[in-house]
Amino acid sequence: MRAVRLNGAVTSPLVNALRSDLQAAGFTVSALDALWGSAGAEALHRAHRIPALRALAAHRARSGTSALATLAELFVLGRAVPADALAEALPSLTARGAEQLELVRLTAGNAEPAVDLRPYSFVDERGAAEWWIVSDLGELALGHALPVDHVLGVGGASLTLSGLMLQRPVERALDLGTGCGIQAMHASRHARRVVATDISQRALDLAALNAELNGIDSIEFRLGSLFEPVAGETFGHIVSNPPFVITPRGDGVPEYEYRDGGLVGDALVETVIRTAAEHLEPGGVAQLLANWEYRGAGDGLDRVSGWLDASAVGVDAWVIERDVEDAAQYAETWIRDGGTRPGTGEFDRLYDAWLDDFSARDVEAVGFGYVLLRRPLSGAPTLRRLERLHGSLGANEAGLGVALGAALGAHDLQAALDDRALSAARLVVAGDVTEERHSWPGDEAPTAMLLRQGGGFGRAVQGDTALIALVGASDGELTVGAIIGAIAQLLEVDEAALSAELLPVVRALMVDGFLSLAEDEERPAAP
Repeated sequence: MRAVRLNGAVTSPLVNALRSDLQAAGFTVSALDALWGSAGAEALHRAHRIPALRALAAHRARSGTSALATLAELFVLGRAVPADALAEALPSLTARGAEQLELVRLTAGNAEPAVDLRPYSFVDERGAAEWWIVSDLGELALGHALPVDHVLGVGGASLTLSGLMLQRPVERALDLGTGCGIQAMHASRHARRVVATDISQRALDLAALNAELNGIDSIEFRLGSLFEPVAGETFGHIVSNPPFVITPRGDGVPEYEYRDGGLVGDALVETVIRTAAEHLEPGGVAQLLANWEYRGAGDGLDRVSGWLDASAVGVDAWVIERDVEDAAQYAETWIRDGGTRPGTGEFDRLYDAWLDDFSARDVEAVGFGYVLLRRPLSGAPTLRRLERLHGSLGANEAGLGVALGAALGAHDLQAALDDRALSAARLVVAGDVTEERHSWPGDEAPTAMLLRQGGGFGRAVQGDTALIALVGASDGELTVGAIIGAIAQLLEVDEAALSAELLPVVRALMVDGFLSLAEDEERPAAP
C-alpha cells in the first residue's frame, strides 16, 4: 500500500481527527525522549531500537499501556500493535480511519505500520515550533533494502539545509525536490506562498499530507523534474536538497528517487547551479546542498566555479565545501544508505559498479557542501567566495542561516564603502570573539596570535601585531583610520602601506562577523 493520494473531501476530516488524537496523546519529541530515555534516543539515532523497546516494556510494566507508548511503538519503532490498542490511541480517527489514510494495515487483529510518523521540533528566528512528519518506513522497520520510490523523512541533510535557510520575508519561495515537504514547510515560515516540486507523485502526496496535518495551507505542490514545473516563474527564495548523489547509470543499480537525479556524475548539480538564477527575482537567493567530483588532479571547487561562470545570469555566489570522501568511501556510504549491507554479494556487486563508474570519469574523490546563489538587485555580482570548512561545526551548524544572513548583509555594507569611507568608519569587535596567544616557554613574544569566534562558523584568523592591535582597539570610539595611524606610529612603519595591508583584512573580518559598524554609525546604501 504505497499509493497515498489525497482527496480533500474524504481525507481532511480524517487528517483533522489524526491531529486531534496526536495532540491528546502528547506525541511530542520531549515526551518520546522521556519515554525511552537518552540511551534509547541515542540508539535510535544509530538505527538500533532494542534499548527503546526495552524502555517501552519497562514503562508498560510500571504504568500499563498508553496512547503515547502505542503510537511510539507503531510509528517510530515500526512494529505492529494490537488493533484495539491503536483504536484506544486514536479515538477520533479510529483504527479504520488510520487505514483509510494509509497509515496502517489492519490484519488479524493487529495494526502494522505502513508509514513512519514522528514529531519533529526546531527553533528558528520566529521561535520554537513542533510538527509531525509522515514519511516511508525506513530500513530498520522494513528489515530489507529500501524501495526505489522511498520517501525519506527528516534526516541529517534535511536538518543541515533547514539550519542554513535564510529567513528573510519573501512573497514567493520554491522548494525544488520537496520529498516529504520539510523544507517547504520551513520556507512557509517566512514566505507568503511556497511552490514545492518533485518528480515523485508519492512524495508530493506525503508532503501535502504533512502540510495539512500541521495546518499549513500556503504550499502549492507540483509534479515535474527540476525547474520544469515553474518555467518562466521567479522567486525570492529557492531552497533545494536535490537528488545529488552520484550513482552509476546501469542495469541492476537501484536509482532512489529521493537521492539519485538520473544524470551522469554531478551533472544534476551542475544543471541546478547553472540555471537557478533564471528563476530568482532581483535580490532573490537560492540555497542548496550539493556534491561535486574531483577528477584526476583537478579541484572540485574549480569545477563549481566553472558552472557559476556558465550561468546565463550573473550571480553572487558563496560555496562552502564541508567534506571530501575518496571514491571508495563515497561508494560505501551510499550503497549502505540504500540498505544493502556490507559482506553480501549484492554489496560487492554494487561496489564494483560504483568504482567502474568513477574510473570511467577519472573521479578520485567527491566533495560535499553548501551553495548559496544570489541574483543582484542591479549591476554586476560583487561576491564570489569558494572555501573549505572541513570538520565539525558543533552546535553552531543548526543556526547557520542567521550567520549567513548577517554575512550577506555585512558583505553588502562593506562593498558600499570605498577605502576612504571605511577608514572614516568606527567599528566594534563582536562579543563572541576571543584572542589567543601561543608562545614557546621562555619566549617573550608570542609565536602565533589568533582571533577566534564562538558563534557562526567558528572561524579562527591568525593575525600579526598590527591586526590584533586594530581589532583590540575597535570599541566604537576611534575610526579605523585613526587606529591604523596610531599603530603605524608605534611600530614605526609607513601609515599608507599599513592601511593598504589592513583594510582588505578588515573587510573580510566584517563579512565573517568579527567586526561590525558601531551602532550609531550611518549605514551606507547597499550596492
